Amino acid sequence: MISRILVPMDDSEMAQQALEYALENHPDAKITVLHVVGEPSPWGGAATSLALEEDLEEAAEERAEDVFDDARELAAEYDVEITTEVQLGHPVRAIVNSADDFDAVVIGSHGGSLVDRLVVGNVAQKVFRNSPVPVIVAR
Repeated sequence: MISRILVPMDDSEMAQQALEYALENHPDAKITVLHVVGEPSPWGGAATSLALEEDLEEAAEERAEDVFDDARELAAEYDVEITTEVQLGHPVRAIVNSADDFDAVVIGSHGGSLVDRLVVGNVAQKVFRNSPVPVIVAR
């Protein structure tokens, strides 16, 4: 029985569908939504502006709030309360490292911008290959 589910989310439609899948198919599970804010890197992207922030953790929390608000709103439609967590780092590593505390990971089949997918690769595929717990890929 799946009683604890990790749902990694960005602001993509596929991430919303992953949360919806978890809510519909596991109504009694405790669901944690994880948002990973990428670390600043020479590749650029949205995370680069974090390098200018005085408090990285606070800036990451602020960036995650829109994702969490959307997730809470969707969960409320199912009369479910979710917990949220934000991490700073590489998405695949953060998700896989967090997965040990859960019975399953429900992740969208793809997300982020085209540039992110080309540079970072398919996060869902890498999580699926490396997760210590079962991974459900929602489409």
